[in-house]
Amino acid sequence: MNFSRAAQRVHVVQSALSTSVGKLEKELGVELFDRSRQQIKITPAGALFVEHARRVIHAARLAKDSISDYRGQLSGIVEFGSLISSSTLDLPKILGEFHRDYPLVQIRLRNCPPGRAAHLSAIADGSLDLALVSAPDRFPANIEMRLLAEEPMLFVCRADHDLAQRDKVEIAELAEENLLGFPSDVGLRRVVDNAFSAAGITPRTPYEVPVDFHVAAAMARHGLGSILVPASETGRFPDLNAVPVVPPWTTQSFLPGPRMNGWDPPAPSSPSCYSPKPDTTSALSETVWRLGAAQGPSMMPRPASGDTNGSVPFR
Repeated sequence: MNFSRAAQRVHVVQSALSTSVGKLEKELGVELFDRSRQQIKITPAGALFVEHARRVIHAARLAKDSISDYRGQLSGIVEFGSLISSSTLDLPKILGEFHRDYPLVQIRLRNCPPGRAAHLSAIADGSLDLALVSAPDRFPANIEMRLLAEEPMLFVCRADHDLAQRDKVEIAELAEENLLGFPSDVGLRRVVDNAFSAAGITPRTPYEVPVDFHVAAAMARHGLGSILVPASETGRFPDLNAVPVVPPWTTQSFLPGPRMNGWDPPAPSSPSCYSPKPDTTSALSETVWRLGAAQGPSMMPRPASGDTNGSVPFR
């Protein structure tokens, strides 16, 4: 064993290597090399230390190699607030495309039944990065609010209901109708209440149902009332009929996120909303905005095939 040759291998002078070994031995409190003879030999303690040192070096290389897939790629976690209804947006499809573009980014969906107020507050305090919000009653100055979708609300009832075969129904005709209402802090309930209020009518809502269209539809089937829902939701239940209401009113879905200084919402066709190297939040926001807006800002109901009366089955 020769310190001079060892120093050459690591490209340092021999004196520097000897000093480093001496400091290590002092720190460990044991001699790693036997220098009592003309030929330097490693001690049993030194041999054991080398064995463990090699394992440490190997583990360090494995740790370095383990993150090689992350170099040059966006990674991280996005807390995304979702809604029971994403309106006309195909959210799974949008998230699927985002995953193909950014496979190392994790998305945690957080559902909040009331939606609008809780999600906006969560974005403001940083516990959510992005969210979908329906019918917000406020537009906070520190949050960017982008309209993603807008669609009409439809009157949904059983097929044997007096209004089921109508091509349209006046909102005044619903004054005496038993309606199934969502909780008062839900965006869709606010849309309905505002529309009735504008018409000078107080809606009759003897039953309040959870924010679950399946539960609402089941109650409608059993004659407990009718419901007013976004047109995009009428595809779930083929045994119920949906009729347009006049004058029509719509519900809107927004994509709120932290406001960025100097940023203006681009057109849906713009290739990118953000810098060439976006962070995880802006990358997901750009994808949702680009694909969501491309699906169309609104969806109008169309009669079912062969339906000449104009009513739309809740399909």
